[in-house]
Amino acid sequence: MDYELMMNGNVKIGQKAPDFEATTSCGPVSLNDYKGKWLVLFSHPGDFTPVCTTEMIAFTRASTYFKQLNTELLGLSIDSNSSHLAWIYNIYCKTGIQVNFPIIADRSGQIARKYGMISSDVSTTETVRNVFIIDDKGIVRAIFVYPLNVGRFIPEIIRTIQALQMADCSEGSTAANWMPGQPVIVPPPQTYCQLEERVKSIEENQNGISWYLSFKEPPKICEKNDSNKNNDECN
Repeated sequence: MDYELMMNGNVKIGQKAPDFEATTSCGPVSLNDYKGKWLVLFSHPGDFTPVCTTEMIAFTRASTYFKQLNTELLGLSIDSNSSHLAWIYNIYCKTGIQVNFPIIADRSGQIARKYGMISSDVSTTETVRNVFIIDDKGIVRAIFVYPLNVGRFIPEIIRTIQALQMADCSEGSTAANWMPGQPVIVPPPQTYCQLEERVKSIEENQNGISWYLSFKEPPKICEKNDSNKNNDECN
């Protein structure tokens, strides 16, 4: 069996994200509602569970940073909407933090199975900790899968969105451990003449280690994201 299919159902990086309509803690939503925005669609095993509670708090605290990247958050579990509402209210009562993004009540598991969020080797009823980063054109750009007992590292999800947006804008790539503001990798030359030009440029500018690996400063315009159009249903 194909490893990616086994881990992530039928959803793969680079494909159109499967459409859905769902009941959420903020009312009905569909994937089409996020057209023109980036979306972090993530699943959690269950409401009123310890690791999931810390994640909801962490995502909420980071929501401003996601919005600055023209990105919305959308949670999912197979718990009921009433359970979601009670859990969100309990978090607010105990911490003063109001979860400000929708959580899908996927009672039938239809969306979870469509996105491969249920790993039958782990559980046939609980969704594992999946993260799907979907761009503003509805394309799946990155997929993370965490086990039930390990919470997600929210800054890495944010950094991945920043890296994807920078790579798109600069028509380049980002290096290992890339952080915003750092140089981006220039696409390698495709002809020998371009290779010679690249070698000369590296010698003059000291911006690489060889013809196949050189850098350029990130375009400043890439750091400006449209954060004016926000989905304020839960705010």
